[in-house]
Amino acid sequence: MRKTSKILLSFALVLVLTSLFAVPAFAVTEAEVQQQVNTIGKEGVTGNIFVWFLCAIGFLKISQKIDSFMSSLGINVGNTGGSMLAEAMIAARGVTMAKSFGSGHGGGSRSVASSGGVPGAGTLKGGLAGVVSRSFQNGAVKNATGNKEGGLSGKAFTSSMSKGGGFANRVIGTVATGSISTTGAMTGEKAASALSSYMGYTALGEGAEDVPSFSNVEIGGGRITATETSSEHPEGVAMGMYHADQYMAPSGEYSTVTAADGTTWYKQYAADTVERKPYNAPEGIAYNEKIVKKLPDPPKRKDRI
Repeated sequence: MRKTSKILLSFALVLVLTSLFAVPAFAVTEAEVQQQVNTIGKEGVTGNIFVWFLCAIGFLKISQKIDSFMSSLGINVGNTGGSMLAEAMIAARGVTMAKSFGSGHGGGSRSVASSGGVPGAGTLKGGLAGVVSRSFQNGAVKNATGNKEGGLSGKAFTSSMSKGGGFANRVIGTVATGSISTTGAMTGEKAASALSSYMGYTALGEGAEDVPSFSNVEIGGGRITATETSSEHPEGVAMGMYHADQYMAPSGEYSTVTAADGTTWYKQYAADTVERKPYNAPEGIAYNEKIVKKLPDPPKRKDRI
């Protein structure tokens, strides 16, 4: 009789703990997470994830104690832990799950193009919170370069970019100044929106005047090329920008601009250039000449001098 009472008490305790811990953990939807990102920012969400991991490990320890108690009563139970190595593996698995939820897939930190990593970021720098934070930004970089779509980090990047937010501009800056072979590049409509955000035009709002639009945009490798349409160039003009820390100053006329993330760029527009096309004339080879707008050759990279 006493043994039966202990068994019933154990089952009741398991049900109570399951109700307390499992329901709050699995009742969170992706929309609610996105709302938290928009409300308190990426750093706050990262801290919440870290606290959740600690709670999860605590729940596993409680479950282990319950399993031990039930085993002493002769009831077969599953193994929920038992060593620091196993718990470390569980925590690592939790980081991987958070990374998959944030960026849509796993990856390391050596190469952004192949694994979504931000170059130069130490693997364990900043502890678990640092790992999750870098994983979140890596997922956004992958989304920006088209290596992966969707995911929490991708949605956060798109939302921030639509407002000209700092998170989006940091991601765009990572792509703009990174190596194309490792970080990748941005092209298409998303790149056009990214350039408007990166140059600070999006943050001005819809009512801002004399705001240029961009097309044929390519961002990456320390260089940005695009066709800029504005009141000064209503028909559109080719434009090139070169990161001042990576490129020498270009030859010819240029200006120096500052992006939203504080980086300095050399900006140059297409200039009038004589274009000559040969053709066969009765007296020999002749040339048709006309003046066209052409972007000057890119300046030399500092690391190749």
